[in-house]
Amino acid sequence: MEPLAPHEKIFVDSEILDDENHGEIACHECHGGNPDDPNWKTAHEGVVKDPTYPDATAACGDCHDEINENYQNSLHVTLKPYRLTIDKRASTNPVIRDTVERAMDNHCYYCHSSCGQCHISRPNFVDGGFLDGHLFMRKPPVQEVCTACHGSRIQKEYFGEHGGLRPDVHREKYMKCEKCHSGEEMHGDGKEYANRYEVENGPKCVDCHKGIYERDAKNVITHRIHKDEVSCHVCHSQPYNNCSSCHVGKDRNDLPFYKTKASWFDFKIGLNPLKSETRPEKFVTLRHNPVNREIFDFYVKDGLSGFDNVPTWKLATPHNIRRKTAQNSSCNACHGNESLFLLKKDVEDKEREANKGIIVPAKLIPSTQKWQPK
Repeated sequence: MEPLAPHEKIFVDSEILDDENHGEIACHECHGGNPDDPNWKTAHEGVVKDPTYPDATAACGDCHDEINENYQNSLHVTLKPYRLTIDKRASTNPVIRDTVERAMDNHCYYCHSSCGQCHISRPNFVDGGFLDGHLFMRKPPVQEVCTACHGSRIQKEYFGEHGGLRPDVHREKYMKCEKCHSGEEMHGDGKEYANRYEVENGPKCVDCHKGIYERDAKNVITHRIHKDEVSCHVCHSQPYNNCSSCHVGKDRNDLPFYKTKASWFDFKIGLNPLKSETRPEKFVTLRHNPVNREIFDFYVKDGLSGFDNVPTWKLATPHNIRRKTAQNSSCNACHGNESLFLLKKDVEDKEREANKGIIVPAKLIPSTQKWQPK
């Protein structure tokens, strides 16, 4: 993302005074400071850059009370999936766990979001700066906010910026993020979730593609046969980006950094690691994430002594959907095609124990046979 010029980051447009919702709110009411002090240095003492994080009650709560209450448990604020996953992998030694938590503070919790970092400014993750002179934007711009954080995977997949791969079919219909990801989902519903796939008001394909399992619907035979057996992405995703082996540390100036090995494109079907009532499918698409056993070695050895407790290949829902894909071009483009499935040989020796529950045994790979309609 192209950085903003210094003046673009901080220039406050006078049009905010005419904002019917926020124009009468004085700067200090949200940001603090002393407007009666003629000395600009002392007047700015106590000023808070983002008064909407970590608690937006004072800044937004009076008018947006329900949103604000739910927001406190939003995954964009809590980053709870990171915490829970690392907790499962981390050492049970309390001293080591505390060190891992400090490392997480340095490297993993920076990409939180807030009311301000969606509706007023770019996220801190991309160095902030006003979206439009401090004017409030009800619907954040996709490429300034959403893909500022969700860029390396979602943006490039959705917009077709990976060489040789086409844009998501929904992108070709000019659908923006909010078409599927509503404000209600982004703000949270007040409940705590372990991951985004548990969120009750999250998007589902059938929200728009209604009736695909009914007998009078187009292509219903294919959909009925595979219902609850494979996820929609198994048939309709293109290859997607995978990452591996992240290492974190601090440089000689005490600034935190991370580095990963080269990423690669792949398409892998595995056993569902998050099988539930709402996600009952046996087979789903899996993506390798960049965690590795030595990720926190700069801070402490054996920080992730429980590394094998969580798979390194995780449930994936790539934003690169196409109606026709290589794997759904015919029945046997998938059935009997071992290259599509996550096999033991596809997983590094040091990660096989962690992924034993999602690796597909040869006996479970669908055979090359002619399906009959049910």
